[in-house]
Amino acid sequence: MLDLGLSKMALIGAVALIVIGPEKLPRVARTVGTLLGKAQRYVSDVKAEVNRAMDLDELKKMKESVEEAGREVEQGLRSTRNEFEKDWADATHDLGSSGDSAGSGSGTDSVGWEPPPPEYRRPNKNWRLKRGATPQWYKARHGVRRQVQSGAARVARYRPK
Repeated sequence: MLDLGLSKMALIGAVALIVIGPEKLPRVARTVGTLLGKAQRYVSDVKAEVNRAMDLDELKKMKESVEEAGREVEQGLRSTRNEFEKDWADATHDLGSSGDSAGSGSGTDSVGWEPPPPEYRRPNKNWRLKRGATPQWYKARHGVRRQVQSGAARVARYRPK
């Protein structure tokens, strides 16, 4: 920006001290500092905007080149597919003309055949039935409770007779 050395800055400070006076110098210096800060922020914003514009131009160029490459690939695939379809038609036509009595119609029918999708079968699950790995004889021998029992039923079960 400006090429100011230490001697020039000292000269400017001395002139400002003489012209402005020592009592107003801190306020003026603060104002100059804020203005310089605003100017630096403005310059950095302008630089950032220029950099963004340059990056945007580069991205546009890159996008155009990628799109062009995609179009070339698509055209190549189309031409390859057309050639393959032509070769396939020629090959199947040659087979069809040489083997008319061998059932040439069945070969073209099987090309479009697809197996039907599997049917839905509901699983035979009973969510109310509890399945455990412990055998019933073990539970009976060791007195493991298998069903919920009310308090009254439990009292009646263990009441002395």
